[in-house]
Parts: sequence; structure tokens; C-alpha cells
Amino acid sequence: MSALPEELWRRILEIGVQRRGFSYKDLCCLSISSRRLHRLSDEDFLWSHLLSSDFPPFFSPSSTSITSAHSSTCKSLYKLRYERDRDKKIAAHRRAVLRKESQVLERSMRLRDMETRLAEETNKMRATLAELSNLSNVRQASVALNVWQPEIIRGRQKQIVEQCVVPVESRFHVLQMELKLCKQQILGLEKAHIDEKRRLALVEEELQSMRYHPLRDQKPIDGVEVEFNIKRKKLKKLMPSISATALRQENS
Repeated sequence: MSALPEELWRRILEIGVQRRGFSYKDLCCLSISSRRLHRLSDEDFLWSHLLSSDFPPFFSPSSTSITSAHSSTCKSLYKLRYERDRDKKIAAHRRAVLRKESQVLERSMRLRDMETRLAEETNKMRATLAELSNLSNVRQASVALNVWQPEIIRGRQKQIVEQCVVPVESRFHVLQMELKLCKQQILGLEKAHIDEKRRLALVEEELQSMRYHPLRDQKPIDGVEVEFNIKRKKLKKLMPSISATALRQENS
């Protein structure tokens, strides 16, 4: 390392930075390897190029040219920009985590609501089945009254028929329709419950990934946020026409 002249090392560092081979991490690692590389990696033109490439919207050549006499100016400015960018990423990550936690809470509430409705429909179906069974016994007893039977059995069947105060046939058909509707509702709720449970698991998985990788760009696992953004863009496109329609209606 000592055999190579400083101009050659300076050129190596310059080519590495210009061709994106060296990042700020590489320069920091080189700076602690030896005194010569510490001095060379601190030179202003290296950090000036990194500043313009990593933070192009914030880089101002005129501002750096004023203070170019100080060798650490661009490095200090890069550190300042980096810390600002890191703080913005941390704040954006916190907001994203809060949004994802609210999605988890919302889907958990939907899941509990579906479970409650599913339990209600199941109880309703059981009650309907029990009433259908009773009406079936009444129908059988009314048919059995038309044939000869011992008096004890006949009296019991007559008592069953007299205890029924509603029209048997019409009520029987109504209960059959209710039972069919309950089964359809239960099937629909079970399917929706499975889908919602899957979406909740995906959102929870994405939340755990966001907590584990706080500064990594997160992409939604499911299409919930993508669908929301699509709807929002469509609404933005429709807003001018809706406003114009409302204005015409007010004028007329």
C-alpha cells in the first residue's frame, strides 16, 4: 500500500465513487484502515460527488463552492443530509406501522363481527330445525288420526295436534325456506370468514416484516393498499366532472 503514490490512490477512489463502486460506507471503512486512506477518503471532491449522486434534489453546487476551502465541508453536509433522510424514513416508517396496525385492528373487528353473525345464524338454523322437527311430528300425528289406533295412542296424537296453534303446512314451508336461507348465509359467512382470516394473517405478516426491517421499503403483500390507491386515483379523476355536474344543477 505504501509503495503506491497518493495520486494513484486518489484516482482509484475517484473512479470508484464516479462509477458507483464506492458508497459512503466504503469510504468510511477505508478511512479507518490507514492514515493515508483516512486523509484521502476525506477529500472534498469525493464527498461532493456522493452528495450530488445520493441527494440530487438537495445538492447545490454554489453552496459547496463557497466553502470548498474546508476539506470536510461536503462530508459534513453529506452527514447532515443523510441524518435528515434517515429521520424522514424513520418517521415514514412509524406512520406506516400505525396504518398497518389500524388495518390489523380493523380486520380483527371484521373477523369478530363475522364470527358473531355466524354464531347467530347457526343458532337460528338449530332453532328452525327444532321447530321443523316438531311440525313434522304434528303432521305425522294429524295423518295418524285418520286411521284406527288404540285410544291411548290416539289421545296422545290428538293432544299433539291440538297443541299446535299455527297452520302446519304453511308454517312448514316457511320454515323450509328459512332453513335454506340460513344455510346460504352460513356458507357465505364461512367463505368470507376464511378470506378475511387469510387477509388478516397477511397483514400481520407484513406488520412483523415492517417492525423487523424498519428502514426497508415495504411493499404490500396483498392487494388491499393497491386497490385503495386505484380507487383514490379514480375518485380524483371523477371529482372535476362531479363538481361540474353539481354546479350545473345549482345553476338550473
